[in-house]
Amino acid sequence: MKLSISKNELNDAIQQVAKAVSSRPAIPILGGIKLEVTHMGVTLTASDTDISIQSFVPVERDQTIIAHVEKPGSVVLPAKFFVEIIKKLPSEQVMIDVGSNYQTLIQSGSTEIQMVGLDPEEYPVLPSIEQNEQFQIPGDLLKAMIRQTVLAASTSEQTPLLTGVLWNLQEGELKFVATDRHRLASRSARVDTEADYRFHNIVISAKTLVELSKLVPENNALVDIVVADNQVLFKLGHVLFFTRILDGTYPDTSKIIPQTYKTELVLDTKNVMDAIDRAYLMSREEKTNIVRLVTLEDGSIEISSSSSELGRVTEQLAAESFNGEPLRIAFNSKYMLDVLKVIDSEKLFIGFTGAMSPIIIRPEDHKYSMYVILPYRTTG
Repeated sequence: MKLSISKNELNDAIQQVAKAVSSRPAIPILGGIKLEVTHMGVTLTASDTDISIQSFVPVERDQTIIAHVEKPGSVVLPAKFFVEIIKKLPSEQVMIDVGSNYQTLIQSGSTEIQMVGLDPEEYPVLPSIEQNEQFQIPGDLLKAMIRQTVLAASTSEQTPLLTGVLWNLQEGELKFVATDRHRLASRSARVDTEADYRFHNIVISAKTLVELSKLVPENNALVDIVVADNQVLFKLGHVLFFTRILDGTYPDTSKIIPQTYKTELVLDTKNVMDAIDRAYLMSREEKTNIVRLVTLEDGSIEISSSSSELGRVTEQLAAESFNGEPLRIAFNSKYMLDVLKVIDSEKLFIGFTGAMSPIIIRPEDHKYSMYVILPYRTTG
């Protein structure tokens, strides 16, 4: 195998696939990046068995020559060193020449590097996915749906299924749900699909979705998504992103969401976020993160937190509207701030059914997203 290639193009592709390289690979060869070179271009692959990423660099794009292939072939190169060294090469062109026993010579300008390559035949084959049924979603919408739900996924490996985000598609509506049993986030959107195309109980690791989100282009290009038996494939231009579906049946969360409320508040999102952020500073010192919210007789609300060592923060806010019974409630301010940071609306609705019932938060101007936080039982 022998070729010369643009350093920037090669580096971009390496950075994309490197997200799938494990720091502690299950088998040693997965600590490498596989290069496959044909006269069409260069395919780079990395995998940690849970996710696999493949990026293709064509020999020519928009009538610009990117790579010149002298001899097709393939090799696996150690990712840790390969990722760092390509970034730091001095010249705009990189020459890669693989000799016997996969000894690899990398040249750029006056720099010459010898690397010990591995046999590409030993590299695991990527999942084979039937691509007859798929759907498309705009990249910015996918990124928003991920950002607005991963915050509620569990970080505990004791409940592996809850470290993921549940995907359901029915009648053209795609819905994401995540919960760690203390809070819940859901986000839905209309997507273009065949009328009868549907799936349910597809659970994808939240960490994986965060990595996927980094690869989704900013230009709002459409992302093709193929759902198979135990894998999901995302097609992002020249990048293919495969991820394993988490095993198990996700719990039914619909029963915890009340349909009617005893108390309803509409608040200015930024004002309440800033007030809770200030109260959080005090509650953080107690390591409880507890903040209290009380409705007042004049229809305003009071937000407060206290620390036995530092003192107390109290703040009053006008409510845009207030209906129903007076309320005193305590909640985890960090959970609330996580929600307020991703709400894409100037006004937010908060519904309560009582001091120990779930707190419902959603944007005032649409019902595509909804959040649930369980309150704290406190004394006094």
